[in-house]
Amino acid sequence: MVKCKPIGRRMWLAAVGSSMLGGQPVAKSEREYFPAPDSEGGWRTSQAGVDVARLDEAFEFIKRTSKHGGLLVAHRGWLVYERYFGKAHRDATPNNASIGKSFTSVAAGILMGGRPDLFPHGLDQKVFTQTYLPESVFPLSDPRKADIRLGQLLAMTAGIRGNNPGYVHGKQVQLEPAGPDGWLACDDEMAAGKKEGSLNAKTLWCEPGGGYSYATSSPHLASMMIRHVSGKELQDYVAEKLATPMRWGRWGWGYRNQPLRHTPGGGGIAIRPTDMLRYAYLLLRQGRWRDRQLVPAEYVRKCGSLSPYNPHYDYSLQFDVNAKGRWPDIPRDTFSKGGSGGHHIYIIPSQDLVVYKMAGRDDQYSPSNTGIPPVPETVFRYDGSREGWPFGMRLSGEESNASETLARVLKGVRA
Repeated sequence: MVKCKPIGRRMWLAAVGSSMLGGQPVAKSEREYFPAPDSEGGWRTSQAGVDVARLDEAFEFIKRTSKHGGLLVAHRGWLVYERYFGKAHRDATPNNASIGKSFTSVAAGILMGGRPDLFPHGLDQKVFTQTYLPESVFPLSDPRKADIRLGQLLAMTAGIRGNNPGYVHGKQVQLEPAGPDGWLACDDEMAAGKKEGSLNAKTLWCEPGGGYSYATSSPHLASMMIRHVSGKELQDYVAEKLATPMRWGRWGWGYRNQPLRHTPGGGGIAIRPTDMLRYAYLLLRQGRWRDRQLVPAEYVRKCGSLSPYNPHYDYSLQFDVNAKGRWPDIPRDTFSKGGSGGHHIYIIPSQDLVVYKMAGRDDQYSPSNTGIPPVPETVFRYDGSREGWPFGMRLSGEESNASETLARVLKGVRA
């Protein structure tokens, strides 16, 4: 658990002056604060103004619903809580699965902002042309793909086949057949509809914009666009635009144990937990990091809002949004992203709050998956305490577990 600074937040606010954020006084210095890399001291820490017992309850809930994991909470720029269990620790770099989709989206936003000449229509740009996608995508496996706009690709309303159920204006529908998921959906040929089989993205399941299906191939196609336009793998692009200026520690991209030739845009980022929290904090600060606007602020706002590209489900540009109150115990301005294994990040601007629910299966912590060497045993040695944990519990509802975790955290930071 983090250690407190000797100065309380109320005293600190009185000393520096404050303004308002989300109805609460927030010091200008707090809004301008950005954590140093862990190698230079890391996040400032305090437990002033939070109920640690409540946060402990949230942590114990995570332990009951994930084999490995932890909880990190930053409120008004202060790291107020940090605890781990199982194979998780501060230097762990698990495969965060679908949280990686949000990084693909953010990278697309950066690319659009940096190349307005190529995206004169912004998210309305039709991208299934050889300007945006590699030659291997053509001829198109379904001629309707020519009408797919970037916003639809990122909001998973492009008609690309994904998981069941799909949604059309809020009503559930069944895709026949469903599309691929997981790492398989991040194979270029599979995502482009160039492979046969019972699970494929060869034909669209609806007209572009006509429905929502959680289709992992959709953000992978966006990553293929980033690779084609920038000339860099998604991982290298993220390194240049985010990891280097934010000075992350060890990180990489998972699914190295699968036959993928390119960075999977549908998921797999493997990053230290305090750096994942920095990423969430970057979005909380509308894409700004210190004196640099790393992500266009307007793009971040679109990530956190209901999207005109998705009138079917509360999912924006690779983030779940709560504007309609799908989670009634959580603020309406919350936006978040989860990943298989129970990982989840949350951004709540009105509370000046970011949270990382770290979780994961055994394999997600394996160097064979992430390609990142394990830390020396002098840094961390797994004690085997989670062996025999009833992993089947995870399968009963990751989304409900994620919302319940945040509801419990909010009880701790509102105290």
